[in-house]
Amino acid sequence: MKERVEKIFESEASAIKKIPVTDSFDKVTEIIYEHIHKKNGKLVTSGMGKAGQIAHNIATTFSSTGTPAVFLHPSEAQHGDLGVLQENDVLLAISNSGKTREIIELIDLKNSLFPSIPVIVITGNDASPLALKADYFISTGSPSEVCPLGLTPTTSTTVFTVIGDALVVLMMERIGFTAEDYSKRHHGGYLGVKSREKSGHSGKVS
Repeated sequence: MKERVEKIFESEASAIKKIPVTDSFDKVTEIIYEHIHKKNGKLVTSGMGKAGQIAHNIATTFSSTGTPAVFLHPSEAQHGDLGVLQENDVLLAISNSGKTREIIELIDLKNSLFPSIPVIVITGNDASPLALKADYFISTGSPSEVCPLGLTPTTSTTVFTVIGDALVVLMMERIGFTAEDYSKRHHGGYLGVKSREKSGHSGKVS
């Protein structure tokens, strides 16, 4: 059992190391910076199923580190939630196959409302319909899932998470985000206390 667990960890670690590191990371960071921090827009992330859960996590991590972001469920977008979009926003869409119908439809709906909103796509399929609709594209390297069936999103969600973390860190460095900035957005819990200690603030709310 221990050997099997070690092999799973090795497979996922190998997939992370094989993520293509291209100029897209710099371009994506700059377009997010330009729209959110210069034009007062926000980052809107989206994905279906497990990819959607990662997209939601990316949005909350961006928000807590100084870059306003929200998660938009692609199905709910068709029932009114598309109204959350504003003209200076950026859309970040995640799909391992790049063929997720709801995400493709979301981009089409976005185009009918605000065609100028740039689309960032993270996928494992460079030639997919979703990748072809992207203004900015980041490849996962198309890793094989560690799931014994090769079906359950496992390694792919790990890679999505790591790519999201990389973008968050790059943006934090781009805007010079500090522990004091963090404490103002994350008051509660252990992290709130730790961030206030780092920034030298007591954290008392007046």
